[in-house]
Amino acid sequence: MTETIFRNARVLDVVAGAYVDGLSVLVANGRIKAVAPDVHRMAAADAVEIDVAGRVLMPGLCDAHVHVTAIIPNFAELGQMAPSYVTVHTADVLKGMLGRGFTTVRDAGGADWGLARAIAEGSLPGPRLLYCGKALSQTGGHADMRGPGQQELGECFCCAGLGKVCDGVPEMRRACRDLIRTGATHLKLMVSGGVASPTDRIDSTQFAMEELRAAVEEAEAANIPVMGHAYTARAINRALEAGLTSIEHGNLLDQSSVDLFVAKDRFLVPTLATYRALADEGLEAGMPAPLHRKVYDVLDAGMDALRLAHRGGVNIAFGTDLLGIMHRRQLTEFALRAEVQAPIDILRSATVVAARLFRMQDQIGQVAEGFRADLIMVDGDVLHDVAAWATPETSIRLVMKDGAVMVAR
Repeated sequence: MTETIFRNARVLDVVAGAYVDGLSVLVANGRIKAVAPDVHRMAAADAVEIDVAGRVLMPGLCDAHVHVTAIIPNFAELGQMAPSYVTVHTADVLKGMLGRGFTTVRDAGGADWGLARAIAEGSLPGPRLLYCGKALSQTGGHADMRGPGQQELGECFCCAGLGKVCDGVPEMRRACRDLIRTGATHLKLMVSGGVASPTDRIDSTQFAMEELRAAVEEAEAANIPVMGHAYTARAINRALEAGLTSIEHGNLLDQSSVDLFVAKDRFLVPTLATYRALADEGLEAGMPAPLHRKVYDVLDAGMDALRLAHRGGVNIAFGTDLLGIMHRRQLTEFALRAEVQAPIDILRSATVVAARLFRMQDQIGQVAEGFRADLIMVDGDVLHDVAAWATPETSIRLVMKDGAVMVAR
């Protein structure tokens, strides 16, 4: 791979929360080889030079909660589609994420080893894809997409769709082991009711404690984390006590939840963008009306939960959870969170905090020697303002992943 020199860069140090002007960054073999005022003496004679012209050069963004195969906001219908058809449209979702500066994303149900391998091989342009395969749900839980009049489950691990139903400790262990067998980088458990499922209530808890602990034991044996979909404080606290690594959404948490997050050093992944998007255009995008009404049970509470968690010192990672045509709103999470958090805190959630959640803190999330060369070049003062993220098509000038330029404008 040809070496690349970025010169005259305003490098964003997300750890320090500061710019360092006048730096050059040398990229070789997919890694950052050097960050210094002058790197030419360390570079190959044929290195490609890119003049950053004083713009911000920063780490590629991470989204800790995506559904790249959710090409429509109706998971019951998605499960009836051919995987080949879903994959074709997933390619557009992945391309869009790259264009918005995301170089690593963590899928929360639907993506599998085939997509991850195609991206890693370069056959399918997209962010680095961390995947769980299918999210695991109890009967009647958040990934059971049957209506009350349906009896046949009709699901398999290889079909398109969000999740797989399993009940009891033996089924839970078997499901976890099968996902781990396929190379899952994490597991996903539905531990409360949700918006997109037809028969559960948002305030329900799901899975017995012994089932949750069995899944955590399997994940720990494989050295991978466990993410849990949860809304209420009761569901969140049960999951944290069982040992889950991160809680997704968490809109209805309370102070007892915050205390548990901090005591156990766990992570919260709010997804404010999806609730705003669903409220604005969910029906138009194809979400069933009965499910759309459930959005309003959690819409406003999400901001209050973020505020409580931020003040309490919880590890907060960046997530969006967008579906269908609403994927284009991925960067609106910045403006929403800016009502509570400073721009640097949001940037950290999308870089160093997410990297730690992914257990990749020594590989991604910083412009530093030895890290993967995941870099974006941005017009705008991203350290102090979120405005640049509203117009990625003009503000994000370049996206590099693993040393390869993926987007150049």
